[in-house]
Amino acid sequence: MTIDVSKLWNYSDPALSARRFEEALAGASADDAFILRTQIARTWGLRQDFEHARAVLAQLEPELSQRSPEAQVRYALELGRTYASAAHPPETLTADQRDLARVLYVRAFETAKAARLDNLAIDALHMMVNVDPQPADQLAWNYKALAYLEQSSQPDARKWEGALRNNVGHANRLAGNYDEALRQFRLSLAAYERAGSPVDVRIAHWMIARTLRDMKRFDEAIAIQLRLEREFDDAGEPDPYVFEELEELYRATGKPSEADHYAERLRESRQRERQ
Repeated sequence: MTIDVSKLWNYSDPALSARRFEEALAGASADDAFILRTQIARTWGLRQDFEHARAVLAQLEPELSQRSPEAQVRYALELGRTYASAAHPPETLTADQRDLARVLYVRAFETAKAARLDNLAIDALHMMVNVDPQPADQLAWNYKALAYLEQSSQPDARKWEGALRNNVGHANRLAGNYDEALRQFRLSLAAYERAGSPVDVRIAHWMIARTLRDMKRFDEAIAIQLRLEREFDDAGEPDPYVFEELEELYRATGKPSEADHYAERLRESRQRERQ
């Protein structure tokens, strides 16, 4: 593809991303235009308007067989995401939706693998955790995606390391494998530090602290969360998840006044989000 769609994405602002993709359509080749429209569909999915996303993709379906392997992979990925993704509240996912998504993600993976599109192959594998919600199944898919990453030398594929190790850590934490979870979160942190991504670095530290709370290593967890509180406050972005954790940690350590302080900060933060 001659257009780098990753540079047009702002995942926290899907509407802005959609406008960028629309603007990029001007003068785009047929293949590039097809891919850009798959990304426009994804912006609707991120806004939880899955029917609109499918309508955009339905307009592309008649020309699918004429498009490149990358375009075909992106089509399958985005159609799959309309049926099962992190944007879907888990309680809304039906068995039929998961089955439809599974077929599409497998198709995306096989096409990407054959075309040596490692970045997209990993994307397809990492989406399978939305199809198989059990921790053991999620672990298996995450480790398969991580193994695929480790054998790839493609720079776009290597960018997945921080996210994949975070996913592996999270699945291990849910399964109660705290030592392995902590190891993976620290590897995720190192990957994000190498990538120079401050927000992701903070999230990795938060995940480490959350796991330390599970392990009842409360003092270490508190120290990390207090530092994160200062960093988020200094950035002008107070983080409610940090307040939530500090409340839990101080209640666990028998410090009700500190816990109440963070319960109030959490309440104020949630109230600002609703305004």
